[in-house]
Amino acid sequence: MNGGPLIVQSDKTLLLEVDHPDAQACRIAIAPFAELERSPEHVHTYRLTPLGLWNARAAGHDAEGVVDALIKFSRYPVPHALLVDVAETMDRYGRLQLANHPTHGLVLRALDRMVLIEVAKSKKLAGMLGAKVDDDTLIVHPSERGRLKQGLLKLGWPAEDLAGYVDGEAHPIDLAEAGKDGRPAWTLRSYQREAVDTFWAGGSGVVVLPCGAGKTLVGAAAMAEAKATTLILVTNTVAGRQWKRELVARTSLTEDEIGEYSGERKEIRPVTIATYQVLTSRRGGAFTHLDLFNARDWGLVIYDEVHLLPAPIFRFTADLQARRRLGLTATLVREDGREGDVFSLIGPKRYDAPWKDIEAQGWIAPAECTEVRVTLTDAERMGYAVAEPEERYRVAATARTKLPVVRRLVERHHGEQVLVIGAYIEQLHQLGEFLDAPIVQGSTTNKERERLFDAFRSGEVSTLVISKVGNFSIDLPEAAVAIQVSGTFGSRQEEAQRLGRVLRPKSDGRQAHFYTVVSRDTIDTEYAAHRQRFLAEQGYAYTIVDADDVLGPPLPSTD
Repeated sequence: MNGGPLIVQSDKTLLLEVDHPDAQACRIAIAPFAELERSPEHVHTYRLTPLGLWNARAAGHDAEGVVDALIKFSRYPVPHALLVDVAETMDRYGRLQLANHPTHGLVLRALDRMVLIEVAKSKKLAGMLGAKVDDDTLIVHPSERGRLKQGLLKLGWPAEDLAGYVDGEAHPIDLAEAGKDGRPAWTLRSYQREAVDTFWAGGSGVVVLPCGAGKTLVGAAAMAEAKATTLILVTNTVAGRQWKRELVARTSLTEDEIGEYSGERKEIRPVTIATYQVLTSRRGGAFTHLDLFNARDWGLVIYDEVHLLPAPIFRFTADLQARRRLGLTATLVREDGREGDVFSLIGPKRYDAPWKDIEAQGWIAPAECTEVRVTLTDAERMGYAVAEPEERYRVAATARTKLPVVRRLVERHHGEQVLVIGAYIEQLHQLGEFLDAPIVQGSTTNKERERLFDAFRSGEVSTLVISKVGNFSIDLPEAAVAIQVSGTFGSRQEEAQRLGRVLRPKSDGRQAHFYTVVSRDTIDTEYAAHRQRFLAEQGYAYTIVDADDVLGPPLPSTD
């Protein structure tokens, strides 16, 4: 990019270059409304989108603050027209409001009558809007609340939802901060309390916190605020059981009050923890477990790892708009581009704490990120060169040349708990054999997973090879080193989740280590650069080293 900021008219994306000696201050100022696009040396390029600006507006940031940040940190003078565009884009949020009318129920109310006339004529909203109450108000059927918000967002007029929520079925839930069953007293951290308060004030939305920063406790505190039956949606059964253990330890809830709704059990209790997988399973083409959403008068629905929310769950959630909804995640980045559906149906971002701020407070471990580049053998280079384009990443990512590098990194961290993470099953088995380490993959039973995780936590197993099932919702606080050998192409959310596996603070205060082993001169390095964008935005710098610097003296052949 030469010459300063650029508007890409096709999607109203603003690319802004910033160059400031205080990179952390810059990130903190710009992160609420922009996403890091690339970060070479000291000049960073941020991507501003309408959705990012509307998220900032919903979180309480005003246009004046955003414009001031752009002017202060931009590498080039920002054209006045672009500043006006930013301010006017933010002003679009809330000019339409969903509210409760004393006699007509749910209505769409306009602060700008012309906008209401415009959207009422849109074919995309056909059937969603009812009769006119007055010149500024239209009736909305309650069942259309979610779909209307989706439609309005696509038209560029995001509605502010002020229609309120049902309380749901009351159920006593309190935090057990005084300690429970002989456990020591504890208290919510300041940022956790702030996240809960901000969420509760908005009624629904997303809380973004680093992995290891205690998102489960934020969920528990929200439940204590609601004091109502709660449906918790999680990524897998192991994650659900971790939620249950934490809730039993940290709240007044007992085991009998918490049900598991998974492939193994179908328990519906005042607090029910269900997996995305079972809710999205079909029989005869139909979703057979949708009744769970209406099985009780839920007062709160919690979506763990909301960035992974499967598409069918969005459709179900469109009908749950009268329920309070809390999304929890380490990153709102979605590789499928459905951030808008999270905004419309779960709610806008209510709280987002910079990772480095949490690290500075000592709540997550400092981490050193290193990219190790290996040079392929001539045979591997030939295999890569003749591979079909769609196969090239797999060929590069699974090169056997990576194996001795991984082994040397494991040896370097002898005495520490090490996770080796990959995406390809054959490669995982090669690593397991090469490192003499157990493997956890999708086909591993829940019982065996929990056994291996417990062995890892106790130190009985010091190195664990793990597939994409380790990307999220596993509690391995002893993990201090993660070595990534392959992933889901250029997924930024996956990179953040994998770093998160080692961010739990260590008892002796030592830092965590996150290694990515990539094949030089291949698409593997391109995907690695893309994967690192989100973490670079959070202030993590990657050091690039050559495999020879890691290997030192030659190791035995892998043949």
